[in-house]
Amino acid sequence: MRPINFCSGPAALPKTVIQQMQYEFSDFAGSGISVIEHSHRDFRIRALFDEAESLLLNLMNLTSDYRVVFVPGGATLQFSQIPMNFLGSQKAAGYLTTGVWSQKALRAAARFGKIYEVASSQNTGFKTIPAVHDWNIPNDLTYLHLCTNETINGVEWLDDAPDIGLPIVADMSSHLLSRPMDYQNYSIIYAGAQKNLGTAGVCVVIIKMGFDRHLHPLTPDLMQIDNQLSQRSMANTPPVFAVWVLLLVLKWIEAEGGLDSMYKMNQEKAVLLYKCLDESHLFHNDVKPEFRSLMNVPFTLTDENLESILLVQAEKNGLLNLKGHRSVGGMRASIYNAISKQDVETLIEFLREFERSA
Repeated sequence: MRPINFCSGPAALPKTVIQQMQYEFSDFAGSGISVIEHSHRDFRIRALFDEAESLLLNLMNLTSDYRVVFVPGGATLQFSQIPMNFLGSQKAAGYLTTGVWSQKALRAAARFGKIYEVASSQNTGFKTIPAVHDWNIPNDLTYLHLCTNETINGVEWLDDAPDIGLPIVADMSSHLLSRPMDYQNYSIIYAGAQKNLGTAGVCVVIIKMGFDRHLHPLTPDLMQIDNQLSQRSMANTPPVFAVWVLLLVLKWIEAEGGLDSMYKMNQEKAVLLYKCLDESHLFHNDVKPEFRSLMNVPFTLTDENLESILLVQAEKNGLLNLKGHRSVGGMRASIYNAISKQDVETLIEFLREFERSA
């Protein structure tokens, strides 16, 4: 039996994608050589990037006024690249902090311009998301940034995009394509692929072309969004392998029925796992139910001394990477698209048996 990978990233890939990778790796598109040996100027690689962009926008139901760039550096680099391109040095932006990643984004952006924290849920231990009517939004903002799914803290923005009269920039790294959303109401969406879209090495940045640029004067050429757009993600040698894996995952999502199908499955998995935790006397998830992430489920044990024992036994049972993030401790199960309902049921059976024998 193949182990089940509950890691938050690099995360599980669909089994059929792994099989397709094995089949195609040494002979990409009939060329006789591997995908990682091709020049990025080769027509096959250009076609690969074009297809990935087209399919991604199609799955998200986005129109032709959106463009995609595939860049290295992960979502973390976008914490700086976005304010360098859209904030400039004389403008201001607002940031909603709902967990570790949105905090990091705010701190990075503050190096490049005036940043306002419009609201924070830190006083709740990041177990909630502040209501829009409680946000303090100044009049002079160029955009508002939020993290729509906090991987570490396990909270998810489940509402529509906030209607506040400002362009919205969203870090969707750990739940992009997990469910249908009103993606067209965001001006920038970015996501590291290694969580729900593929493997490490590429960040997807989706840009609404009408969103005004405010370029910081010290922005390097390689970090200028317009340069990357004009060069079609090839201002330098791009992460071809990671984009190839991304395309295979996109094709898998499409073949499985698209985002409606993903959402149905993800809801079923989350309901089962949260029910198990809520009924337990040993395991606890403290996130308010209306903000619970469908993708990342942190939990703690009443007796912390049992954590190391659980992790050892879990690994022996083929349940990998359940240790929580080092900044918060505890446990965490990331149940991305590639994790099946049966995988979650296997985890639940293990947790219940562990509690019975504890």
